[in-house]
Amino acid sequence: MENIERKRLAVLVGCNYPNTRNELHGCINDVLAMRDTLVSRFGFDPSDIQLLTDAAAADAGSGGSSSVLPTGANIKKALGEMVDQAKPGDVLYFHYSGHGTRIPSLKPGNPFRQDEAIVPCDFNLITDVDFRQLVNRLPKGASFTILSDSCHSGGLIDKEKEQIGPSHVTETSNKSSSISSKPKAIPCETILHHLSSLTGINTSDIATHLLELFAADASLKFRLPPLEVLDMFESSKPDEGILLSGCQANETSADVTNVVMPGGKPCGAFSNAVQMVLKDHEVELSNKKLVLLARQVLKEQGFEQHPCLYCNDENADATFLPQSQE
Repeated sequence: MENIERKRLAVLVGCNYPNTRNELHGCINDVLAMRDTLVSRFGFDPSDIQLLTDAAAADAGSGGSSSVLPTGANIKKALGEMVDQAKPGDVLYFHYSGHGTRIPSLKPGNPFRQDEAIVPCDFNLITDVDFRQLVNRLPKGASFTILSDSCHSGGLIDKEKEQIGPSHVTETSNKSSSISSKPKAIPCETILHHLSSLTGINTSDIATHLLELFAADASLKFRLPPLEVLDMFESSKPDEGILLSGCQANETSADVTNVVMPGGKPCGAFSNAVQMVLKDHEVELSNKKLVLLARQVLKEQGFEQHPCLYCNDENADATFLPQSQE
């Protein structure tokens, strides 16, 4: 069969939240390393990779590595444009390194459930509903791989099938880690306090604050009626969304701040583990194999986080970012 030339598109987001109490140190390093890997190993054209970091916020005069800040609106715009230009056979990739959070579920019948979200630099949360909507917009035959190196990232594409997750048999590491790290999580209460200080509204309803501050740029989870959100997920047919998460939904992912890691720079533990696996295995790896090997690396380093894989059965065994039509 003749190989089909695939367009290869990527959006890479690194949020270090500089000069704030939530500051991380390795997230921009993570996406810069992945940009190099996408070009050198996976055949991406640099012009088809969009980089959004908050490096410019740390030093506005330094002409940082990105002129586009990773606000909620800017990230969703970049992802939406990438999905909208995709055609059958194209390979889409989103790498996020930054804070994650869990928020009370708005779905009827789930009063105690929590849903996953990522935390852009302006706290305009991007939720599992937004990622589900992006995946639903994919043209048939295109794939969309999301690697989220953030806390509570398991389940970030709502209703995606678990291939490796909490029910996957794992051993916890019995090795104590000498690595200095910080969890990549901001509690919902902290986000609520921050948003309340901006809106001046006295309510514990996070949706009220996000809608007041961001209006039409707020997450679909907060803008659509709950029943309309449910309708978005009615179809149970397999789709082409692939999520590699840095940890299970109830776990934290580590931002490594000391320099004992390979390469000697601060980094996300999961992003770094993926880089190590790719360097050690020059052959093509399936999504499932990559996640299992990354789990092993993290266990050997003494981290208590378990990367997960969510996708349909066929994509579990499909090649991570394939370079020819499979």
